[in-house]
Amino acid sequence: MTRKANPYRKPDHFTKDAKAAGYPARSVFKLEEIDRRAQLLRTGMRVLDLGASPGSWSLYASKRVGPSGRVFAIDLSPLECAIPPNTTFLQGDAFAIDDTTLAKHAPYDLVLSDMAPRTTGNRLGDQTRSFELFMRALEVGGRLVVPGGAFVGKIFMGEDLPLARAEARKLFESERLIRPEGTRSVSYEIFVVATGRRA
Repeated sequence: MTRKANPYRKPDHFTKDAKAAGYPARSVFKLEEIDRRAQLLRTGMRVLDLGASPGSWSLYASKRVGPSGRVFAIDLSPLECAIPPNTTFLQGDAFAIDDTTLAKHAPYDLVLSDMAPRTTGNRLGDQTRSFELFMRALEVGGRLVVPGGAFVGKIFMGEDLPLARAEARKLFESERLIRPEGTRSVSYEIFVVATGRRA
């Protein structure tokens, strides 16, 4: 029996380019494309990055917001890179972190969530857990994003996706799906990008 090759094991050109640019992971190019298409990040913004490890999104956001901006990053796992002075990292569970801690750096102009469950191979179960993570991030965004602010959340495509989009539209004026070019062909992740937080 031939063992199926792991498509995530071999570095592709996105992985190599990310390392060459000083980022720990290829995911930086996903956020870069989302930012370019949705015009999200600007100098001086306050950003909450949920599911920040290994750190590419936090590094990219910190450069875009500049010294006058702030990035608050959270993940269960430690970051795999040094962070600049305008970034604060907290290692912990986004579900367990209390509101006082989350609100310490609030309000936010943008909430980013690249959170994903540890996949099991059970697609329905993985989709369900991804939906739960997305909804947690959206709930945080709904409370802590300033009027006019934005939200980006990763979710696995499945039967819960329409509900996730509907919930985002309740909180934000505009909502769209973006599947960045840097997403691997075998992945069923997609990003809900919501802008214009309702007052």
